Amino acid sequence: MQFKHISGCLLFAILACSPSKSIVHTTTSSYSVPPPSPLPDAPKPHQVKNIIFMIGDGMGLTQITAGMISNDYTLNLEQFKSIGLHKSYSFNNLITDSAAGATAFSIGRKTFNGAIGVGQDTIPYLTILQQASQRGMVTGLVATSTIVHATPAAFIAHNWSRNDYEGIASEFLSGHLDCFIGGGKKYFTRRKDEVDLYQSLRNKGYQISDYLDGEINNINIISNKFGFLTADGDPLPVSQGRDYLSDASMKAIQHLDKQNKGFFLMIEGSQIDWGGHANNANYVVTEMLDFDKTIGRVLEWVKQNGNTLLIVTADHETGGLSINEGTTMDSLVTKFTTDKHTGTLIPVFAYGPGEELFRGIYENTAIYQKMKAAYGWPLGPSIKLSLK
Repeated sequence: MQFKHISGCLLFAILACSPSKSIVHTTTSSYSVPPPSPLPDAPKPHQVKNIIFMIGDGMGLTQITAGMISNDYTLNLEQFKSIGLHKSYSFNNLITDSAAGATAFSIGRKTFNGAIGVGQDTIPYLTILQQASQRGMVTGLVATSTIVHATPAAFIAHNWSRNDYEGIASEFLSGHLDCFIGGGKKYFTRRKDEVDLYQSLRNKGYQISDYLDGEINNINIISNKFGFLTADGDPLPVSQGRDYLSDASMKAIQHLDKQNKGFFLMIEGSQIDWGGHANNANYVVTEMLDFDKTIGRVLEWVKQNGNTLLIVTADHETGGLSINEGTTMDSLVTKFTTDKHTGTLIPVFAYGPGEELFRGIYENTAIYQKMKAAYGWPLGPSIKLSLK
């Protein structure tokens, strides 16, 4: 295991406010993490067989609105009737990063920015994906970033640093993952340790291929476990020709479903976030619409399946995007307040058996417990990962 342990004291630092920004003083004298939200009741009369968890990285309400305006004021997200809000802050910062944000979803614990699959104590905990695998279910990850990037990594790996891409890639050998699709081939084949992870994965029964073998839709999957690397490093933006998210998501769903064991699948529209960091509204909108197109296809499958819960949310908002005076249906007038993340509440959309669990306002960590409740699993604290 490539888990890295931090020795010494825990990280409690909060970023200081910039002197150039206005400061609103609150009545509280210090920042502290509140106690966990009450555990939800399991949904009745249904318990779901499958969960599809879709994350639009950096997708706040304004990103959704910008996509909606740019698409004749309509999105597939409008089909969801159960909607909530989650509190995105991390253990050590009111502004989370993707690593801590995704880890809150995957293990149900607040952690420090930069950490994946570990708690604030740096102890690794079993992710919801790994628990599904241990229960005999099949699992998958799909992303428009590298597959070892912070969000997908938080569901399969345990590392104090989200930037340890080669260490994260090594954890794909754990056997908990049945399919993965995303960029980052170089972290598997051109590594500093000179280990060929392609061969290591094939030795464990994986069918491994990549963009040099053709488009994902043209790959004939003959193994129960497969991986497809869409780029050597980061995949291109959709505006520059990347178009695999929708097809890859359906390929993964069909592959997992045909095994008839129940599944957990995380799908990330990664580059909405990158558009926010670049303060590029067109980048945000094109990625948002690509993500929503994928939501539409997945939602149609979920409606026909009848035993799958679909959840759509974001880890945080990126860019402090606003839509301003002068905007028309043909032209957005936008501004960004930052090229970093912000601390706004994040919408959660749910459809299918158990969707009622996701209404209201709650901690981002509560989503982990709500998914366990939807599966009908025993509720309780996160499970520590054995390092044996």
